[in-house]
Amino acid sequence: MKTSPADHLTQVRRAISTTTRDGQELRLLTVERTFDATLEEVWDALTTAERISTWMTPVTGDLELGGRYQLEGNAGGEVLACDPPERLALTWEYDGQVSWVDVSLRPTDGGTLLQLDHSAPVDPAVWDQFGPGAVGIGWELGLMGLAEHLADPDGPPPRDDLPDLSDYLTRSSDAWSEASIAAGTDPDSARAAAARCTAAYTGAPEAPPED
Repeated sequence: MKTSPADHLTQVRRAISTTTRDGQELRLLTVERTFDATLEEVWDALTTAERISTWMTPVTGDLELGGRYQLEGNAGGEVLACDPPERLALTWEYDGQVSWVDVSLRPTDGGTLLQLDHSAPVDPAVWDQFGPGAVGIGWELGLMGLAEHLADPDGPPPRDDLPDLSDYLTRSSDAWSEASIAAGTDPDSARAAAARCTAAYTGAPEAPPED
C-alpha cells in the first residue's frame, strides 16, 4: 500500500443526482478521481482481463463491444459501448437487478481524470436504510486498487497488502452521506443511513450519528 487509505479518500469527488432511462427515474452516483498515469495506461488497466484481475477481481467473458463479462463473486453484464481510450459502458447485473455503469476518461494536467457514473433503480426503503454508501464505498475501494496498480503495475495485487480499512470505510461512508445531503437528503436521515452502512461494511456495532 503505497498511498495511505486516508490520502486515497481525499482524491475522490462524490456526487448524487437522478437521471432517467427508458422513462424510468434512476439514482445516479458519480465518482471522479485523477490518476498519475497516461490516458492509454489507465484505459489498458480498465479493459485488460489480466490487469482487472490484479486490481479488482478475476473477470471472465468477452471483453469487447456486445460481449458479456462476469466478475468473480460480483456483477456481470454486457459491454454496451467501447470507445478506446475514452469511454466504456456496461450493464451491471447483480442479484437479479440491472443497472448501468458508464466510465469516461480524459487527460488533465495531473494525469488522467476518470469519471464513473452508476445509474440504478433503487428501492426507496433500501436507499433510506443504507444510503449511497452501499454502492459508493465499493467503487472507491476499486479505484483505490486501480491507483495502487497503476503506481506499480508489476507489483503484487493491491488486495494482498491491505491494512485495516475500518477507519477508511467509516470515513468513506460519512463522505457519501455528505454527498447525499448536498443532493437534498435530510441530514439526520442521511447520517443515520451512513451509520447503518458503516456497520454493514465493518461488522462493528452501529454507532449513532453525532449531533
